[in-house]
Amino acid sequence: MDGLVTTEWLAGADHVLVLDATYTSTIPGSPPRNPRAEFEVEHIAGARFLDLDTLVDETSPLPSTMPTVAKIAERLRALGASTETPIVLYDNSPHHTSCRAWWVLRLAGVDVALLDGGMAKWKAEGRLCTAGPHQTEPGDFEARAPRARARTLEEMKAETGQIADARGQARFTGEEADPRAEVAAGHIPGSKNIPYPRFFNADGTWKAPEHIRAVFEEHGIDLGQPLVTTCGSGITAAILAFGAHLLDNEAALYDGSWTEWGSRPETAKALGPA
Repeated sequence: MDGLVTTEWLAGADHVLVLDATYTSTIPGSPPRNPRAEFEVEHIAGARFLDLDTLVDETSPLPSTMPTVAKIAERLRALGASTETPIVLYDNSPHHTSCRAWWVLRLAGVDVALLDGGMAKWKAEGRLCTAGPHQTEPGDFEARAPRARARTLEEMKAETGQIADARGQARFTGEEADPRAEVAAGHIPGSKNIPYPRFFNADGTWKAPEHIRAVFEEHGIDLGQPLVTTCGSGITAAILAFGAHLLDNEAALYDGSWTEWGSRPETAKALGPA
């Protein structure tokens, strides 16, 4: 299964676990939403609700911190997954949150794909949707070697390689204050700014691989070299990581991202363009 699948492919696929990975809870400026309630009103036929909002480390003071592998495995078993079950993720979010779910599940060794265009494209094509919760029998999923890589604050302090930041330009340069009052403005010194919308077409589908590569190169990123991605709280950083993945670069993700870095008194902060 490819990393990015089409609506046409999914409509004809058998024995695939489809998970709704819509997430909203810690993205500043997002309107109030209830992804579970929305799922129960309408979702792709046969899909189950991942509940990405709760698939986090609830003991962390940071938003949306990655969960333990044990918690990921427990969630997948509850959703009916076995170790070899093919999984396709989609979302109904302008922040393309299925990318975050893709990265989280890969921490448990899952080979998972994204639905190109998500719920919006599926509905625009008039494909089958249903309502209500989906009842299922538990699966026997067991975690395997991780496919995703995370970076900690201490590792980032020592990082000398390429860093790509998915936030908007005004947040990156510090022209716009961070929406979290305790977090400084600016960016990690040496990082490059690649606002994540640059990877998408107007209908929410991914642009062609050659365009994705050109965006990275335009911002000084060499996909032949190691890469770390970051953002505000680790959500849209996964979009850059997935884009790199499509071009065979398995980027690491700084999970604390700017919320952690920008709130620490000992970390250097840069202002202005990269």
